[in-house]
Amino acid sequence: MSALAKVQPLMSVAEYLAFEEQSLIKHEFAAGQAFAMAGASVRHNRISLNIGARLHQASRTGPCEAFIADVRVHIDEVIYYPDVMVCCDPDDRDPNLKSRPCLVVEVLSDSTERIDRGEKLYNYQRIPTLEAYLLVSQDQLRVDLYRRAGSVWQFTTYSQWEDHVSLPCPETTLALSDIYERIAFDDAR
Repeated sequence: MSALAKVQPLMSVAEYLAFEEQSLIKHEFAAGQAFAMAGASVRHNRISLNIGARLHQASRTGPCEAFIADVRVHIDEVIYYPDVMVCCDPDDRDPNLKSRPCLVVEVLSDSTERIDRGEKLYNYQRIPTLEAYLLVSQDQLRVDLYRRAGSVWQFTTYSQWEDHVSLPCPETTLALSDIYERIAFDDAR
C-alpha cells in the first residue's frame, strides 16, 4: 500500500489572517497558502533599521508614515511583510495591514532574492499607489530602484558609497553610506 502525500487545503485571506493572529511565527500568504518566514540576520536587520530610521525622520512633517518588518501589505489575494514600507494615504487605516503603500523596501537574502526580484516585484508593481520599490543587497554594495514613471517602471542600480537614491515618498534621498552604515564588505571601501 502506498502512502499519498496529504494536500493542504487552500486558505482564504480571512482564514490566513485568523491563522496569523494565533501563530507564534510570521507567515506570508500567496496562492492560498501560508509560507513561514525565516529569521533575519543582524546585517539584514541593521540595513532595514538604517533605512527605516531615515524614512521615519523624512516623513515626520508630512502625511507619510514609515513602517518596519511587522506591518503587512495586502495585494488582492497576496499578503507580505515588507522589510520597510511607507504609506501616505490617510484612508489606509488598518493598524496591521496596509494596501496603499507608496514605497516598499526589501533587503535581499539568499533565501528570498529570487522571490523579491520575481513574484514580489510583479505583485508590488500592481499596487496603484506604489511609486517605488527598493531592493537592497546585504552581501554587496548594491541598491536597485524600480520607480514608476507614468505607466512604465524605470530601473536604476546604485553601487558606489557616494551614490544617493532619490525617493518619491517621502520626497527624500538615501545615501548608500547611510543605508550601509555599520556594514563592512570585504571587497569594499
